[in-house]
Amino acid sequence: MENQLSLYYIFNCVAEIGNISHTANKLYVSQPAISKAISNLEENLNTTLFIRSSRGVKLTEEGKLLYKYTKEAFNILEQGEDRMKRLQELGVGQLRIGVSSTLCKYVLLPYLNRFLKAYPHIKITIDSQSTIHTLKQLENGSLDIGLVAKPRNTKAYKFIFLKEIEDVFVTTKSYLDNLKLREMEDDIFATANIMLLDEENISRMYIEDYFEENHIRPNNVLEVSSMDLLIDFAKTGLGVACVIKEFVSEELSRGMLMEIPLKTPIKKREIGFCYPKNAYLSDSMVKFIKFVTKDS
Repeated sequence: MENQLSLYYIFNCVAEIGNISHTANKLYVSQPAISKAISNLEENLNTTLFIRSSRGVKLTEEGKLLYKYTKEAFNILEQGEDRMKRLQELGVGQLRIGVSSTLCKYVLLPYLNRFLKAYPHIKITIDSQSTIHTLKQLENGSLDIGLVAKPRNTKAYKFIFLKEIEDVFVTTKSYLDNLKLREMEDDIFATANIMLLDEENISRMYIEDYFEENHIRPNNVLEVSSMDLLIDFAKTGLGVACVIKEFVSEELSRGMLMEIPLKTPIKKREIGFCYPKNAYLSDSMVKFIKFVTKDS
């Protein structure tokens, strides 16, 4: 079929025009080449497609049947081309973004709001999940781009830096006061309820590395599934939560939460947009990358 597509196209043109020489002029090929193509197709199909005369050619019954399908097929192809041109003119496209619920709420949404105002015809699909799952889906091609903490291994990825984030431990003043009344020990990690994200979260892994490097062993750990819940639990006085400082700036400034001073501060992390270096960049991806690069 693949090798015969040009033969079918020539047949379709001859059937529409009804003249081999006129078809040759239209396709900018020689008349013998058109005749040869028709003969080859007739030989392949083991049938006669045209009745030839001095005035031109006329479809046989078999030729009429075949023309019905070739006309429909090439009309569909033309519609496809027109549709593609229309999509390109409008800037229509699709973009699949992977992001954690925390980064989606606090970082991605402002970008999306401005991007969609500039490119309203691009369809955005958000896959809310952990950074680990986002990186896996970027590898297998089921996502176009992800908003993540900078991967440890960046050889396989392009990383567009957006900002630094800082992990801190926060709680309410009342919880800290009550803790001091109940406990004589100064080590807050040994006495307080330490609230952390679950173990599959990249932020949790980063904090576990910090604990290991500084020989910290929390005695009471409460695992929570999202950053928003950590912040809410901390505000209700359930314990000391490890959160991203930038996301509780209002609570800290209003005194709803207070930051626990650490002997060794946690190093800041980088977050940004990430995609495989060998990825195919669609028109929508190119627009989005230019947008966030200009804005970062």
